[in-house]
Parts: sequence; C-alpha cells; structure tokens
Amino acid sequence: MQKIPLSPDQVFTVSELNSEVKWLLDTQFGSIWVEGELSNTMKARTGHMYFTLKDSRSQLRCAMFRNDNRRLDFTPADGQKVLMRGRLGIYEARGDYQMVVDRMLETGAGALQQQFEETKKRLHGEGLFDEKYKKSIPEFPTTIGLITSPTGAAVQDALNVLKRRFPCAQVIVYPATVQGKTAAPAIVKMIQLANQRAECDVLLMIRGGGSLEDLWAFNEEIVARAVFASQLPLVCGVGHEIDYTIADLTADLRAPTPSAAAELCTPDQTELQTHLLNLERRLSRRAMQSQRDQQSKLAQLQRRLANHHPSNRLRQRSQRCDELDIRLSRLMQNRLLRAGSAHSQLHKRLENLSPSHQLFQRRESVQKLENRLITSTATSVSNARLLLSGAQRALQAISPLNTLNRGYAIVQTSSGSVVTNNSQVEPGDNISVRVAAGQIGAKVTSLKPPQTTKTESS
Repeated sequence: MQKIPLSPDQVFTVSELNSEVKWLLDTQFGSIWVEGELSNTMKARTGHMYFTLKDSRSQLRCAMFRNDNRRLDFTPADGQKVLMRGRLGIYEARGDYQMVVDRMLETGAGALQQQFEETKKRLHGEGLFDEKYKKSIPEFPTTIGLITSPTGAAVQDALNVLKRRFPCAQVIVYPATVQGKTAAPAIVKMIQLANQRAECDVLLMIRGGGSLEDLWAFNEEIVARAVFASQLPLVCGVGHEIDYTIADLTADLRAPTPSAAAELCTPDQTELQTHLLNLERRLSRRAMQSQRDQQSKLAQLQRRLANHHPSNRLRQRSQRCDELDIRLSRLMQNRLLRAGSAHSQLHKRLENLSPSHQLFQRRESVQKLENRLITSTATSVSNARLLLSGAQRALQAISPLNTLNRGYAIVQTSSGSVVTNNSQVEPGDNISVRVAAGQIGAKVTSLKPPQTTKTESS
C-alpha cells in the first residue's frame, strides 16, 4: 500500500486514487453482508444485474454478475427487501463506489439460511450425507410407517397413493408435530419409537409444502442425526420439489413430495399385475415350448431306438451284403473286360513284332521309297531342264554375239581394251575391230567428236 501524500509535491492521479481506494475497500472489509431494499433493478443482455440497495437514509450501487445471479431461487424486484453478501469496491472507469454481490437472500430467510448452511457444512464434514451409509429401500414392503401429522393433507395424499399402488401393505401412522418449536423433538421421538418397535419395513417422514420457517424442524440437527441413526430405511418427502432440507440429505432416499415418497417406496399393483400376467404368459409359452421340445426329443429317441432295433440292423446288414455282392460282380466283370482288352493288345503287339510281318512292312516301305525316288528323280530332271532352257534364253538375249549378228562391231585397242570413247585412242594407233564372223585390223586416221541429235520442240 502506498503512503498517502502529506505535501503538495506528492499528488495522485485520478486512476491511482481510484485504484488505491479500491484496494483499501477490498482489504479492509473483505466479504460482508448488507441488508436493504432493492431499487433501479436492471438486467443487462449479458446476464449481469445492476441495482441500488437503499434504506431510509442512504443508498448503495450494486452489481451482480451472471455466474452468481443464475443461482438465485427468486426474481429480484424493486421494493423487495433482501440480504446480500459481497465485496466493496470502486468502478474505476467512473469512480463509482459499489458493491459486487455474489449471493442474495430474501429478508427473513437470511439468518435461517445461514444457520442452514452452517449445519449442512458441519454434518457434511462428519460424513452424514455419504452415499455409503444409505440403506436400500425394500422392493415389496409389507408394513409401511408414516411419521407425520395425522391431521395434515400430506398423510391423506400418502395414504391415497399407498392404497392405489399397493393396498396389500399395512400402514402404521406415527403421529408427530411437523411445525413449530416442539416439532423437532416429536419427530425424533417417533423415529426412535419406530426403530424400537421394528414393525415396519420402511419409514416415510412426510410433510406438505411451506416457507423455510414452516419446514425448519426438518433442518434441525437433532432430526438429521435421528434420521441418520435410524436402522429402518427412511424416505424423506418434505415440502414441494423446490424445497430441500437437511433431513433430505441424511435420509436414505429423498422424495420431492409426500405423494412421491409413497410412490418411491411401493410398487404399482397395476404394473405388478401386468408384470405377473406377462410372466404367466411367458411361463405358459415356455411350458408349451418345453413340451414341444420334449416331444421332439422323444420322437428322436424313438427313431434312434428303431434304428438300433436288431431286425432293422439285420435288414441293414442284409442290404449291405447285397450291395457288396453287386459290387463284387461289377468288379469281376470289369476285371474280365480289362483282361480281354489287355490280351487283344498283347496279341496285336505280338503280330506287329513277328518277323514275317516286319519283313512285309519293310518291303512295303522299300517299295514306297523306290517310288518316291523315281518320282523325285524325274521331277528333278524336268525342273533342271526347264532351268537350263531358261538360262540359255537369258544368255542368248544378253550375248554380244547376237549384237554382232545385227551388224554391230566391238573396237579394241592393241592392249585388248574395249573402246567406248574416242579419247582412248589417237590417230595412227592400231586397233582391232571384231565382227560376227572374225576380226579386222585397222589404224586410226582421224578423230571426230560425238554427234548430238537435236529435236525440235512442238
């Protein structure tokens, strides 16, 4: 914490001052309770709630954020007197002194509610609410005990439900005052009496709805401890659905209303009758099915007995002998057929391997080869003659002698080279001219250039 300045040289800014005051309020006061009247109540779209708490002389701005106000069990309205718990602070953006509320109770219930919370916290710490101590409720109780006021509406509602749902159960009413200063001791006395007499299978502690003050007897510690100590299973059905008492937490089962308590501890006879009828039908179906199964099993055993009867087995053995005899006959026939086929094959092989048969085959083969040789030779000679004739005609067609017979000649130099160009010889060289019928010796006297033939274009 900063030290408050004592001279003009030490000056706070507005933000510093607001922050310092906020810190002072938060550390000096902490969480406090304030009582007053609501005014200017407004709930923002974000879910946060803003209002003013006032009395006859002053007022206090307050804010209650969404996570806290969603736990309210009533709707705050202007003019309503409430008891609030919260922390003092400053909304620094505007410098407004305000209280941030985290819990709100209607006035009148504040002290009782606080006592309720303290008792609840203490008993919870001792383990009176643990599930491991809860006793199971009997499914079919023969005797049900009601701890309640014999003149209240709750007992009539419970009796009507019990009569409608399970009329065979006996009901014992343990009368007790359920409201006022004498209620808690009376309730404890009846719980203890019922446990001493041990004539019930389950106890129902019931009462109709009312304010917190009306139901306070069921928040008393002595009642809670008596409920926890009960050896008989105990169902608590006090008030309406929104009412929750400490006795509800210590009881073995909590019911939202007295009628619901009667329903939770008893089966519905209509449902039981329906269930029994269904069981009867199922038993009948099972019996019929079992009878059919036994009949089927008996028929199977009879068939098995008939199959194993000596006469039946004798018939089967006789039939088996017939089958074996038939198989033997077929095997013998098959064996004879295979033996005959093998004999025929061996006879043919023996004939084929006989020397006379082989000599006959060899003669036929030699005759065939001789015929093929004669035919092949004649064909080869004929083909050769045709080829020779074709070659002669081709040779005659390209022979130079045929060209010479048509008046042409072959000119050769003295060395024997064929002259195809006048550049190969010179005037005075000896040359040889070959004609169709002999050769002519000659000498070159002159050389002329080759003549070209010109054709006129059309």
